[in-house]
Order: sequence, then structure tokens, then C-alpha cells
Amino acid sequence: MTGARFLLTLLIPLLSAGLRLDVEAAAPMARHPNVVMVIFDDLRPVLGSYGDPLASTPYLDAFARGSHVFTRAYSQQALCAPSRNSLLTGRRPDTLHLYDFYSYWRTFAGNFTTLPQYFKGHGYYTYSCGKVFHPGLSSNNTDDYPLSWSAPAFRPRTEQFMNSPVCPDREGILRKNLICPVELQTQPYKTLPDIESVAEALRFVESRGSQNREPYFLAMGFHKPHINFRFPRQFLSRFPLPQFYNYTEDSRKPLNMPAVAWNPYTDVRARDDFKHSNISFPYGPISRHQAAQIRQGYYASVAYVDDLFGKLIAGLDLEQTVVVVLGDHGWSLGEHAEWAKYSNFEVALRVPLMIRTPQLPVAKAKFYHGITELLDVFPTLVDLAGLPPLPACRTAQDLTCVEGKSLYFQLLGVERANEHVALSQYPRPGMLPTKHPNSDKPKLRNIKIMGYSLRTDLYRYTLWVRFHAQNFSRDWHEVYGEELYDHRLDSGEELNLVPLPEFDDVRQRLRRRLIEVVGS
Repeated sequence: MTGARFLLTLLIPLLSAGLRLDVEAAAPMARHPNVVMVIFDDLRPVLGSYGDPLASTPYLDAFARGSHVFTRAYSQQALCAPSRNSLLTGRRPDTLHLYDFYSYWRTFAGNFTTLPQYFKGHGYYTYSCGKVFHPGLSSNNTDDYPLSWSAPAFRPRTEQFMNSPVCPDREGILRKNLICPVELQTQPYKTLPDIESVAEALRFVESRGSQNREPYFLAMGFHKPHINFRFPRQFLSRFPLPQFYNYTEDSRKPLNMPAVAWNPYTDVRARDDFKHSNISFPYGPISRHQAAQIRQGYYASVAYVDDLFGKLIAGLDLEQTVVVVLGDHGWSLGEHAEWAKYSNFEVALRVPLMIRTPQLPVAKAKFYHGITELLDVFPTLVDLAGLPPLPACRTAQDLTCVEGKSLYFQLLGVERANEHVALSQYPRPGMLPTKHPNSDKPKLRNIKIMGYSLRTDLYRYTLWVRFHAQNFSRDWHEVYGEELYDHRLDSGEELNLVPLPEFDDVRQRLRRRLIEVVGS
């Protein structure tokens, strides 16, 4: 524990008697704790512990009961590579200049220190299992080894079949389906990627043993519930299809939603079980029956990885280990008649975030309802591990710093989060949804518009402005769309308040705040 934080723990009893803290039971540890970070791909908070009545997540719910649970945590971009690189470097997509999958920040933006690299530099053995960094160019085709990891990252051998025709249809023909419940013995190597990754993570933890003096940082990345929804068939039976027919009443794009805000879910349309359904481009809709099937497949995928999460947690020594659980971004399940991610809406950006630490144990789930960002994970884990605290980034030349805030003092109970905001963004190649270029996943050279979204305690405000990809600048005066949603009355973000004159003062105030947070 660093001197400042140690001093704080000594001062805590002297704070005002009315301030209730949960740190009295906290005890200094003999050494730095092990740290395990668990990332789920495309996981929105469809968990029982987050109040979802349809969820079947007993192991994540049990974990939540001993954890600090953040109910309003947000991703910086609803796309895998930008979100993960932002999380793992503690910097926003605008700083990394990564909005797609095709550049490596160390050579494209700056040789910025990553979360695992920082732990590695302070005496930790760091190891990656499964999907942590997005594979490919955005992590130098090495998952950023050897800079971030002490050994080469583990990638399951069945990962190569993730986009292959491995889903048998009723005639036994193998398809590239969106919804793909399977029998394991029919799959390549008779297993699935997440099963392999958890087995390797448990092997690693056991290999470290209690005699090893060097603490470890383990990142475990689940591929699911990312599409396709391929999971052992038995998980489908937990979710009767009829309960998903009335999941949302949305069947059409909301009238006042700007066209630039719409994502036409091109990856869903491309799957073999959907591409012949004559879904009108770009606004659909998808049939009521198919909509229910997608939701059922998503929930079954979550139940599948929850079961694997239970096996992982059972192999950890929670008395010596800090564990953080999160999703890299959300996924739309028919809200606004949209599917997948690729947007600036609440359902695409809000993620679960849970932290369990032996330093600050809780007898039941402790909920935090302030606005939180995934940027905050890096400095928080550093503080919980007792490593030297990270400075805030001041210039683009600062290589070891963060743009998020540490949640450590919130966990101690001596800081409130009332004034915090979350900033997210999403690029578009033009004002209208298109197939070519793909407006869901535009490449950098095609980006013409950037949507910046500010989440405050009460509102979500989104502004779509001109973006110049050649020099990463923006023009706040060239506006292609504007959105304002009041979460006190409209948690589903259905009614865009921008056209209503009575909200003009709020709109202008939030616009100024957004520009201030983004910077010129």
C-alpha cells in the first residue's frame, strides 16, 4: 500500500461520525494481491444481480453478493477493439486514434503503457487467456506480447472456427448461423473456445501455487455472448421462447431519431439463418418470431458463460485476489428496432462492472449508482493492488498516465460520484446507413462523422459532427444529428427531446459540457 493510501486508512476513523464506512474490517495484506480481470464480450447487464428477471446467471449473481457493484458503467465505444484498447490503456478512442480494427496504438498514436504492462513493470507475472485485446492489427497480431504479458497470450485452438460453418441445420448441413445451439461432440475438437480458455486459466492459477512469491495478474476474456450465439444446447431450455416476444414494444425506428444514429445490424443480416429473410435495409423490421429467437439465443449465451465463470471463480483464492468483472460494451436486443452494438444508445454502452477485493470485503452486494466509465478500471486496480498511483494525462507525450479516475475512494466511502459523466463516441461514414462503406463498422479512411455522447446523472446528450480522419479534428459547427433523452421519464431513450423548445436550455447547457469534455 502506498504512503498516501496508508495515511488515508489511518485517518478514516477520524472522519465525521456520520460517515458510514465499510473499511473497518479491511486488513493490510502480507504482499500485493493477485489480480484477475474477467471480460465478457458484448455483455449488457442481463444479470439477476442487476435486476433482470429473465436472466439465469447464478454464479455471477453469487459473485455480486460479495462485491462492489457499479450499476451505471459505460464503455467508450460500442465496438470491440476500440473499447478494449481504451480500457487497457486508460485512454479514450480519440487519444488512441482507433475507431476500427486496423491500427496499433504504439506505432500509430503513442507508446502508451497498458494495464497489464504496468503490473508487469511492478513485479507481477501477467498472463492473458482468451479474448482480452482484440486479435489482429489493433494488438500487433501478438495481443501486445511481450510488452503487456510475461508469456505469450493463450488463444484457444477452436477460435479459428468461430466464423466457420459449424452450425448443423435440420438437414445436417453446416451453416454460418446467428443462433447456433450445439452438441459439443459435433464441434471441432469436441469443445468451444471459452471452455478451452477457462481450462487454461485454471491451469495457470494452479501452476502459480501458494509457494510462488510473485503475484500474478490474469486477464480472462470470454468470447460470448458475442455473435454467433454458439453454446451447448442444454442452455437453451432455460429460456422459453414466448417470454421474449414482448421484450420491447419497438418495431420501428423512432420518428425523431436522426438517421445517422441508426445502425442497420449488417452482421446479423449476413448470417445464414437471416440473410434470406428479406429484412428491408436499413430499417427492417425483423419479424417478431426472429426477434424472440435472437433474444433467447443471447440470454442462453450469457447463461453458458455464467456457468464457465462459476468454474473459474471456484478455482481462485478470493482471500488473496482482487477480481474485477466487466463487459466491453452492450448489445441492442430490439430497442429502437435495432440489433447488435454500433451505436451511442444506453443499451449499446452500458455494461456490468463488479469489483471484489479482500481489502474491502462486503457481506452483501454494495451498489454504486454514480456514473462510471471503463476508463476507470485501470487506475482503480492499480490502487487496489497497492502499486504507485497513476497520474492523470496532461499531454499526448505522457506515456504512463490515465484519462479515467480511480474508484478507490468511492470504494472506501469517502468520495461521491454525483458529478461524474461518461463520454462515449461512434463513427459514421455518412448521414445515412449504408452497406458500402459499412456504416456499422467504418474504416478510418471512410469516417466523415463522429457522434459524441455524454451521459450525465439525468440525461444522455449526443451530437453528431463533422470529423476529419486525416488529422483527427472535428467541426462542432457542422452538425448532422442531435439527440437528448431524459432518463427520469424515458430510460429507453425513445423520445428525442431536441425538437421541444422547453428543453432548449438543457440542450444548450449539455452541448457546452460535451464540447468541454471532448476538448476542441
